[in-house]
Amino acid sequence: MSDIIELGNEFYIHARSSLVDIQTRILMRGDLFAVFDRCGDLRALGNGGHGLFYNESRHLSKSVLRLATGSLLLLSSAVTQDNSRLIIDLANPELDLPDGGRLPRCTVHLQRTKFLRDNDCEEEIQVRNYGLSPVSFELVLELDADFADIFEVRGYPRTKPRQQLSPEANNGSLTFSYRGLDNVFRKTVIASSLQPTAIDASEMRFLIELEPQEEKVFALTVSCFTDTQPLFAINAENSRRLVGKLLQARGCEIQTSNEHFNDWINRSKADLEMLITPTTEGLYPYAGVPWFSTVFGRDGIITALEYLWVYPEVAKGVLRYLAATQATEHNPAQDAEPGKILHETRRSELARIAEVPFARYYGSADSTPLFLYLAAAYFERTGDQELIRTIWPNIELALDWIDRFGDRDGDGFIEYGRRSANGLIHQGWKDSSDSVFHADGQPADGPIAICELQAYVYAAKLGVANLATTLGHTEKAETLQREAESLRQRFEEAFWCEEISFYALALDKDKRQCRVRSSNAGHCLFTGIAQPERARKLINTFSERSFFSGWGLRTIPDSEKRFSPMSYHNGSVWPHDNALIGFGCAQTPEKNLACQILSGLFDASVFLDLHRLPELFCGFSRRVGTGPTLYPTACSPQAWAAGAVFLLLQACLGLTIRASEATIYLFYPRLPDSLREVRIRDLKVGQSSVDLAIKRSGENIIVNPICRVGNAKVMTIT
Repeated sequence: MSDIIELGNEFYIHARSSLVDIQTRILMRGDLFAVFDRCGDLRALGNGGHGLFYNESRHLSKSVLRLATGSLLLLSSAVTQDNSRLIIDLANPELDLPDGGRLPRCTVHLQRTKFLRDNDCEEEIQVRNYGLSPVSFELVLELDADFADIFEVRGYPRTKPRQQLSPEANNGSLTFSYRGLDNVFRKTVIASSLQPTAIDASEMRFLIELEPQEEKVFALTVSCFTDTQPLFAINAENSRRLVGKLLQARGCEIQTSNEHFNDWINRSKADLEMLITPTTEGLYPYAGVPWFSTVFGRDGIITALEYLWVYPEVAKGVLRYLAATQATEHNPAQDAEPGKILHETRRSELARIAEVPFARYYGSADSTPLFLYLAAAYFERTGDQELIRTIWPNIELALDWIDRFGDRDGDGFIEYGRRSANGLIHQGWKDSSDSVFHADGQPADGPIAICELQAYVYAAKLGVANLATTLGHTEKAETLQREAESLRQRFEEAFWCEEISFYALALDKDKRQCRVRSSNAGHCLFTGIAQPERARKLINTFSERSFFSGWGLRTIPDSEKRFSPMSYHNGSVWPHDNALIGFGCAQTPEKNLACQILSGLFDASVFLDLHRLPELFCGFSRRVGTGPTLYPTACSPQAWAAGAVFLLLQACLGLTIRASEATIYLFYPRLPDSLREVRIRDLKVGQSSVDLAIKRSGENIIVNPICRVGNAKVMTIT
């Protein structure tokens, strides 16, 4: 998961206000993102995260457009389907005019169109008089910039206050500036194409005079500047090239017989395209807005895995970036050890002065085996030997970390335990401090071996064994295969718990099982570590009402001691977690669970704003006629939540692409009841491409290759 914050410590996201209090509208481009209200305004209310942020500093905390006499009326507000623009329609309320007359409401229409470009937030304002008489009124733009660090906005109490410089108003523009404790100079400049009638340290005023049916258009530009480059920025020319590459090669196109499902897919794809950011090593999906608009290792890997069959270029960028930032030395303050893969990187003021420990932080135990898993999956999908040869030294370092540093007590399992005093207590995807516990609800003492981490290592070693064989390292491949099989046997003995007929959540420091049923165990399905009979038991249990809320699988069932549907990790529903569990059914004949999960999340998307799945939502049971209950501080959009639909659809179809065979396999394909047909256009296999039509015919699924370019084959296994 992408939340680096522990419940109960100073980095937790405090919910003094809720992101769902007021519907937000979000735009993002690279290291610049904005969280507006529905009127297109910025109001830094509580910890709601509103503002214009650049390099994790809030460069504009207030921007409110109003009439001199009061507020404008909101008519509508929407982000375009491709997430490129925010369009707001406003009108005048009924107004008393200076001559004693009255201006009827909705006489003047005002349209705001906002979009981001490089480090600028651009806005076009169109004002039109639909009345029969001339009108004259004043618009006021209230402004402020607090340059708050993203961690402050999340609720972290910084120890030293900010000392901001005085605003400067001149020649029709207003400038806010701040020199941080990191000695970085940050500046925000607000400029208008329409000369203000008045300007001071907190507002601009504009006189608008319109004849009947006359329209005037002017532009506002908010430019954000720093005197240092972002940690992983590239120059503007290369940035535009990579973004253009993304937009021109969006991967295969997916269309179904269900228009609501199409809306979900299209929004998810647009969200991923918005979050995917060019870096020095290629494209990388930032984790989510507003709290995690940066590189996270685990999130990037899982998002790339979800999107791999659609657009493998993302996985290539993730692998290259994480290889380039792999730890090479011991650094306890960063929880870094040689070979370990990044957890997250930050470039905010507080990170730069080490007041928070996340400038470059390695406190996730699972990023390293997941990196190896993705490398193997990427090669199977693409056959890209060049990349694998390039990162092979990094792959070997990651394997070495697993054996030398991951296994802390020599028992053959991977444990975690923080070395940094300010680091994360739990270093799996559920990294809040109450997420690993015993059946009586008491916390488990570390170092801790969580079940899914062993499963990831098993799959990683098998996957890298295939890579080693391809590169001619036969002895290495045989060793890894033996190690994987040994781990599988020991895992079954140590983690299976007959008492709950489930894999235990974890082993504590004394090797006692945490006899808790959890979604963590579901990750053992797609890795293949689970014995077939026990995998079936897991699948059956996940389908029960205690686990399945009606919208998706809860992180723990309602029978567990710590269950709360409003908890971050102990009873909520996470789309990416559901997708990974559903992916465990991909190559099996039993697809009921995958279809059940896909149907539940699809139904949730119908109720959600913009058909956008958030980072998580509450685990309350489904109620007739209402949608899922939202979680107050969930990021939306969130990359691995946006990617969930693609992995679940892949699971239901059993779709596997093996580039070395130039073959697309569909293992026991199924479609949920909501879908009669799925069409996939321009699905690439090496230099070839295929268009597929997948239809339900009675109880059967018919797969029809309707167009083929090159020598790619399609095989259906039933």
